[in-house]
Amino acid sequence: MEKKTKTVKLWMIASILLSVIFIIIILYLTIEPGDIQLLKETDIKYEFFGVAILLNFVYWGIWGKRLQILSNAAEKNVNITWWESTKIVFANLFLAGITPSMAGGEPVRIYLLNKDGMSIGSATASVLGERLLDAIFILICVPFAFLIFKNRIDNYLLNIGLTIGIAIFLVAILLFLYAIKKPEKVKRFLIWLSKKFSRFSKKREKESKIILKISNEIDNFHSSMNVFLKDNKSAFIKGEFLTVIMWLSGWLIPSCILLGLGLDHYLLPAMAAQVFLIIIIMMPTTPGASGISESGVAILYSVIITGENSYLLGVFTVIFRFITYHIGIIVGAIFQYRIFKSVASFSMDRIKKSK
Repeated sequence: MEKKTKTVKLWMIASILLSVIFIIIILYLTIEPGDIQLLKETDIKYEFFGVAILLNFVYWGIWGKRLQILSNAAEKNVNITWWESTKIVFANLFLAGITPSMAGGEPVRIYLLNKDGMSIGSATASVLGERLLDAIFILICVPFAFLIFKNRIDNYLLNIGLTIGIAIFLVAILLFLYAIKKPEKVKRFLIWLSKKFSRFSKKREKESKIILKISNEIDNFHSSMNVFLKDNKSAFIKGEFLTVIMWLSGWLIPSCILLGLGLDHYLLPAMAAQVFLIIIIMMPTTPGASGISESGVAILYSVIITGENSYLLGVFTVIFRFITYHIGIIVGAIFQYRIFKSVASFSMDRIKKSK
């Protein structure tokens, strides 16, 4: 447990440190000594930054509502309230913000849903159902984003990164759908994997219990996903509708920041850039995609903030990352501390012991 706590702390330090380092580099590259006076003369409209922060909380609130709908549909004898599911979303922000691909947030949400009375399988189905809804919407948006950005993207590395990201995205969706379609094959694979690992463990007597648990939870997961895709399609449709509203509200944040800096909102290009940024962030790279995200924001929005306004690119990157990333880390740390009594105390062991 102590080792895992240290790991979380290292992730936290690495993610924040990388973010700060890359922000400093971007500011150094985008602001020249002569631009300082221009920054002082810039007509900053702070109310738009306030709207951007509010939109971030709206985004989290809608996320909470979506999680509530999926959870209550997955297990009908459980009644998760909107505030409870929103607190779960808040608590997941911390680990999601310091782990690659935001993967650390899923175990937190699964554990807290289980704590509220759901089975691990149903909780897993609800959380992975969210990922599926996100993937469907983002993949639909990708062609439109390319159409908007087709004459703007001339960065070779960015093109390579986006291509790899989209490929990984497609493979993940196909594997996910395969797990839904062929649960028995997935179950056999996981049981085989469990037996392999048990050979290196001194606790072989627990092998049968682990195998039984894997079997039961995959059955729960499969039946719960069938609730979404077959028996209760209305919940899935509602979830997709909320997914659209959720992402669109989040994608308005950069336009608000641009308006706050006295620039045009560039609504569609700013939203298209967000589609590509999500794909970049989803790639398993640095903790919380720190450094990668800052670089991605700077490169993507350099095609929007151009010419005599280019000195504002670094400032935009700082404000955007503070609102969408650093505030999330702070809010997540507060709620995780209130729930787990320690910012770094959560581990996967809680899931294993929770049932």
